[in-house]
Amino acid sequence: MAGFRSLARQVRDPRCDLALRRYSLRKCLERFAPYGHRATWDHLCTRAGFGPEDRSPDPARLVAALEELEEARAVWLAYEVDFAERRKKEKHDGLRRPGTVDDWHRLTWGGFGVAWCDDPEVHPDEPLAEVLRRLIAALEREPGSTCPVCAGERLMWKYDLDHEPSSGPVCTDCGILVPRPVLTPEALAYARRERLLMSA
Repeated sequence: MAGFRSLARQVRDPRCDLALRRYSLRKCLERFAPYGHRATWDHLCTRAGFGPEDRSPDPARLVAALEELEEARAVWLAYEVDFAERRKKEKHDGLRRPGTVDDWHRLTWGGFGVAWCDDPEVHPDEPLAEVLRRLIAALEREPGSTCPVCAGERLMWKYDLDHEPSSGPVCTDCGILVPRPVLTPEALAYARRERLLMSA
């Protein structure tokens, strides 16, 4: 099974036919897809300027989409290295029980679904790397009351998400499943209340 870097080389390789280059970009999303596979694909296509169903996209646009994905992956991999070093130090210092950020992080190891978007057509507009930087910054500070990606205040608790956890606060502005550790208990309670008000 090819790894991310091997697939990225195929996307860039002008000797490969266009179908293989497009396929290889799609396969990269099996290794790293911050919004989930379908939403990340939709995001990359939108930003690079080709349609999700376009079977013959401009090769330069494929490479532009790959470059955005690679930059975001570098941001996430650096965070994972820092995270692993912090946990190692905490264990050395006797802190064996992981916190809520650690619980969340275990579900997103490798970067899949870090900023899950259940609706593949509703996701942040900003570059993936910027979205991940904002999310990481929120994970490293005190919890807040708004979406860490778009600062949206309209959070609603949703159930039956195609992800783990299968329920949680979703930003109705940018569409991400907001990690619970970045929100205050009051913000989480507000999101649950909004759900009840909408279903009443």
